Amino acid sequence: MTSIIDPARLEEIELTSQEYQRYARHLSIPEVGEDGQRRLKAASVLCIGAGGLGSPITMYLAAAGVGRLGLVDPDVVDYSNLQRQILHGTDDIDRSKLDSAVDTLTRINPEVKLETFKERFTSDNAHQIAQSYDVIIDGTDNFATRYLSNDLAVLTKKPNVYGSIFRFEGQCSVFAPHLGGPCYRCMFPEPPEPGMVPSCAEGGVLGVLPGVVGNMQAIEAIKLIMGIGTPLLGRLIHFDALNFRFRDFKLRRDPDCPLCGENPTITELIDYDEFCGTGRGTEDTSSLPEIDVHELKSRLDQRDKRPFVLLDVREPAEQKVCSLPDAVLIPLGELSNRLHELDRDSEIIIHCKAGGRSAKALELLIDSGFEKTSHVQGGIDAWSQLIDPQMPRY
Repeated sequence: MTSIIDPARLEEIELTSQEYQRYARHLSIPEVGEDGQRRLKAASVLCIGAGGLGSPITMYLAAAGVGRLGLVDPDVVDYSNLQRQILHGTDDIDRSKLDSAVDTLTRINPEVKLETFKERFTSDNAHQIAQSYDVIIDGTDNFATRYLSNDLAVLTKKPNVYGSIFRFEGQCSVFAPHLGGPCYRCMFPEPPEPGMVPSCAEGGVLGVLPGVVGNMQAIEAIKLIMGIGTPLLGRLIHFDALNFRFRDFKLRRDPDCPLCGENPTITELIDYDEFCGTGRGTEDTSSLPEIDVHELKSRLDQRDKRPFVLLDVREPAEQKVCSLPDAVLIPLGELSNRLHELDRDSEIIIHCKAGGRSAKALELLIDSGFEKTSHVQGGIDAWSQLIDPQMPRY
């Protein structure tokens, strides 16, 4: 394989005496050597997300000597991050993830140039952020950003190193049609229906799993930069941690792909929230019938006089962590097939963890002819903050 780094860029790249010591174990590998290390120093990698996958990706790329690392993440560190996001520690709670990441990565390798973007990665800023980087690595957990990073990489002819994790399973691939492989849309032409695939926050993830998948992504980026080995072009590696099994799937480029096919119809970035059906869940929920947790508390106290069905659309494991009295559990992904279990004549109040899934469930019920229904703004998380501080948060 040929390195993605232009040889002309290596003319001004030299290793210092300290770098010879730091990268000694690289320099002794025949396939790497001084030329490979100089390519790493000349390279730039953009990592979207400084969380579970972004942690091992950036830590190992910094340690390996990638010359410039860009990180995109608008979030702050939360206690629930610490089980897997090893860039951050307890002392970083409520800090910007990027401020925490810079401290950690600088301790690992102060020679690496770090650039941070404390904002959402969107169609409006993606070109400007990514234009100067050689490789794009997707370390996110939502479909909108996956399609965005894929489309941007294809349109700008940059390799997109993909990874995803869920519960005990993860997968990794490299999408780069300009290098002869397929793109993400060849594998998944359309996103799943909103709410059909739980996020890591909703479904959970084994804390050590992103370490495995993120390291695979870092390996693929390093191979592309050095021009060694066989990259995961046209292949997807699936890892089942529970049974410790790796499976290698072949992926083929779709000639009818709307992005990288023979007659592409996607020639610029689009509105990915709208494409993935996530826009309404974050922008238009105010138009849906809703109550806050104080109203829910009042209704629960008067339940004997004003009966209603409290519908919990979280996952079973979430209900085991905390639950509200006499709630009926039907996970959002199963709701469309279990509507017959609900009484259309009863009032139904829906809740989830934070209000997103309950809003989607409410839309489904309204579209299915349920008339007396609403959802709880802020979900059970708001309940634990405002009504019952003793209730565990997750």
